[in-house]
Amino acid sequence: MASWNSLPLEVVYQVLGWIAFVSWSISFYPQVFLNYRRKSSFIQRQYRQKYGSGEMIPVAANDVAFSIHAVILTAFTIVQVFIYERGSQKVSKIAWLITVAVWAFAAVCFFIALPKQSWLWCISMFNFIQVSMTAIKYIPQVIMNFRRKSTEGWSIGNILLDLLGGITNFGQMSIQSIDQRILVNFYGNIGKTLLSLEVVFFDLLFIIQHYVLYPAVDRKCSIAATSLKSTESSNTEANANDDSTSHTV
Repeated sequence: MASWNSLPLEVVYQVLGWIAFVSWSISFYPQVFLNYRRKSSFIQRQYRQKYGSGEMIPVAANDVAFSIHAVILTAFTIVQVFIYERGSQKVSKIAWLITVAVWAFAAVCFFIALPKQSWLWCISMFNFIQVSMTAIKYIPQVIMNFRRKSTEGWSIGNILLDLLGGITNFGQMSIQSIDQRILVNFYGNIGKTLLSLEVVFFDLLFIIQHYVLYPAVDRKCSIAATSLKSTESSNTEANANDDSTSHTV
C-alpha cells in the first residue's frame, strides 16, 4: 500500500483537510443564528408589548441550550427504540394516541399563529404542551411504584439530579425577580415556572416512595421473611411426611 514520502506534507495535508471540514461545517451556522436572532427579536418585541417595554426577557441561554440538548438526546433515544432488540416490548396504543394528538395540537397552534405572526402565543402553547407531557411522563411511574410497593430496578440518581435541576431553575427565576423587583418573569414565562414546580413536586414524591414508603431495607427484610417462611413450611411438610411414613411402617 502506498504511503507518504514526506511526513511534513502529510501533516499539512491532514491539517488542510480538517480546516476545510471545520470551515464547511461552521459555515451553516451564521445564517441559522441570524435567522434565529431576527425571529427572536420579533418575539421579544411581542413580549415587551404584552408585559412592558422595560421588562427583562425571562429566557436565559441555558434554557435554549437545554431545549436543543433535550431534543437531540430524545431523538437519539427514539432511534435506539427502533434499532435495538425490544423483545415483547412495544409502544402502547395510548402512547401513540397521545403522541399524535400532541403533534396535531402543535400543528394547529402553529398555523393559527402564522397569519398574524403570533409567535409569543404559540410558544406559550408549546410551554403548556411541555408541562402536560412532563406530567404524563411522571404519573405512570408513580402509579407503578405504588402498585408494586417497590422502586426496585429504578434509578433514584436520575431523580436527585432532576430535583436539583428543578430547584436551580426556579432559583434562577427568583434571582432575576429579586434583581428586577418584579414578579413578571414568573408569569411572563409561565411554562418554565410550572415546569420547575411540577418537577420538584414529582421528584419529592419519588424520593418519599423510595426512601420512606418502600425503602430497600424493608424489601430485603420482606424477601428474607418470605424465604424463611417458605423454608419453615417445607421443613414442616417434610417432618409430617416422615411421621406418616414411620406410622405406616
